[in-house]
Amino acid sequence: MASSPFVIAVVNQKGGVGKTTTAVNLAACLGAAERPTLLIDMDPQANASSAYGITNAERQIYDALIDESPLTHCAYETELETVHVVPAGRDLVGAEIELVAKDAREYRLDESIRAIGQAYEIILIDCPPSLGLLTLNALTASDAVLIPLQCEYYALEGLANLVETVNLVKGQLNPRLDIQGIVLTMVDQRNNLSRQVEAEVRSHFGDKVYRTRIPRNIRLSEAPSHGQPILLYDIHSKGAAAYVKLADELLAQLALTTPPRKPPVLTGGLTSPRADVDLERPEGERA
Repeated sequence: MASSPFVIAVVNQKGGVGKTTTAVNLAACLGAAERPTLLIDMDPQANASSAYGITNAERQIYDALIDESPLTHCAYETELETVHVVPAGRDLVGAEIELVAKDAREYRLDESIRAIGQAYEIILIDCPPSLGLLTLNALTASDAVLIPLQCEYYALEGLANLVETVNLVKGQLNPRLDIQGIVLTMVDQRNNLSRQVEAEVRSHFGDKVYRTRIPRNIRLSEAPSHGQPILLYDIHSKGAAAYVKLADELLAQLALTTPPRKPPVLTGGLTSPRADVDLERPEGERA
């Protein structure tokens, strides 16, 4: 793997498929493996940001896209030393309209990422559930896409459209873009449909489908309300174990053999992801 960060867009135009859950928890597991990881929240809903306890952030991805602020200035530290987050916010809602008038509008995020050099080893981008300019920026900036796929019939229809979009971007804007893998989410092996969808996806995409499957898990659903990835909220849960395995598979794909780098020192990053949270207080006592 090259010394520059490997950039992965976590994308699916269908909502509710575990896209943000995957971006948030995969980033945490990569960080736990001592690989400096940057999570960029490109979704105006800002769920990936709040999943790390970052709300109403003063500095956001909007500032990098529109005002050309350095990404490292927009990044925040988290409870995991090796994971930083560039949050989203309400300002991002209007960014697609503002980007229309910008030069090289599809490459704004790519230019920001290139400017940070070797600060991180892996960058994950949580994309909005649409195929607008924000997602296009993410695809143009990425080396590969990771597609969370819920095991249901309608997800298969959306997958075909997404693969077509990836191929279009690859042919016209970003020739290095490829499908890194498809991860099956919300899997319930007791459900016949889940098994049928999995069999069909594996039959069509082969080894592009990760061996690891993410199960339906209540602890995964609870973790965001506490502003923590699953590794910090309940490391012993089935959801945590699944994302650790997924991170292992991804790292094996990337063939990371160099010693882990030290995470960059942020200019103005927060020691705590949330100013109103005392990390020393028990969870039940937090506001």
